[in-house]
Amino acid sequence: MPSYQYKAINLAGAAVKGGLEAINEVDLELRLKNIGLDLISYKTVNPKTASMASGGLITRQDLINFCFDMEHMIKAGIPIIDGFRDMRDTIDSPRLREVLTIMIEDMESGRLLSECMSAHADTFDRIFVSLIRAGEVTGRLPEIFKNLADSLRWQDELASQTRRLLIYPAFTLIVVLLVIVALLVFLVPQIAQLFKSMGMVLPLQTTILLNTSDLIQHYWLPLLTLPLITGVISISAVKRSAQCAYFWDYSTLHTPIIGAIYQKIILSRFASILSLMYQSGITIIDALRICESIVGNRVIAKGIHDATQDIMAGASITEAFKALALFPPLVIRMLQVGESTGGLDAALNNVTYFYNRDVKDAVDKGIKMLGPVLTFILGGLIALIIWAVFGPVYDILGKLKL
Repeated sequence: MPSYQYKAINLAGAAVKGGLEAINEVDLELRLKNIGLDLISYKTVNPKTASMASGGLITRQDLINFCFDMEHMIKAGIPIIDGFRDMRDTIDSPRLREVLTIMIEDMESGRLLSECMSAHADTFDRIFVSLIRAGEVTGRLPEIFKNLADSLRWQDELASQTRRLLIYPAFTLIVVLLVIVALLVFLVPQIAQLFKSMGMVLPLQTTILLNTSDLIQHYWLPLLTLPLITGVISISAVKRSAQCAYFWDYSTLHTPIIGAIYQKIILSRFASILSLMYQSGITIIDALRICESIVGNRVIAKGIHDATQDIMAGASITEAFKALALFPPLVIRMLQVGESTGGLDAALNNVTYFYNRDVKDAVDKGIKMLGPVLTFILGGLIALIIWAVFGPVYDILGKLKL
């Protein structure tokens, strides 16, 4: 379906710009009228450009509010299509309002809610659509929307925890590196002039420091661009080569301190989504296949794929997960008890709770560990610079006293 960038006037007479998909120009004008806009001008654009013009991407908070409204609307017995009309008139996100407008028209033509959502993959991902489809079959849509809202809130909190883990060490690293570069560029050259004028025999550490300072001053442009070029080449290799991508994901999981926390975050999301999908009536095989595509790490995705194949070959869920060697014994024991008693849904809930708590504790501990480690390493570098610079100065002062 073509995408248009339009200029229109709203009910208050103010000019509005945005992007919208439509079959043709007449359909575009009708769809704008449905959201209270009168078309002035338009042009055909790339779908991504239209999305940005219409107010950017739909945020996770927009989807949380959408799921909350849908849950209570369906519980109140309001027809979905009527609820969509009310939401369209009150929702804040321009992009989501336009998506709802298209979905209303699709539902009026007889399509199911899940079918309408699947046409907007940039807004409703595969998991979202699969859960809604399961809710339509089982008649548990309110519960599905509640679980989706809870899951999205948890993902939002998880993203916040991940940022907490990365921002502090990154900020500390940048500040200390800037201080070191400033010392090498401004302070060390002045000290070097003093040493040369006195004809001193310099110790090894001072010689190395002076050579490093000269290297930075004369070759700062290659030194600055080399990491950028290396980064671009690495990203290109990861995108184009499956082997490089797999190696990158493997290296990420085995990075000291951060790697273990990153793995727990991935497994936490996996356990949460698997639990949500299984409780919604999706078979364990289908749920695992969907989870395989959303974990975001090829090493763990391959492990999930192998576990799915083992289960299809007749192995139990516990045996398949144990063979992955990714889960701690306590998680395996939870799954084993749940599978043997017929309470796999409760067991998956316990696993989700276990990982949610474990991730929070791991992030808190990681931040506490990274602080002292970075302080020790970077402080040690500054101490070495000071030692290399002021060691000879101290020798000079000692000779002056004599």
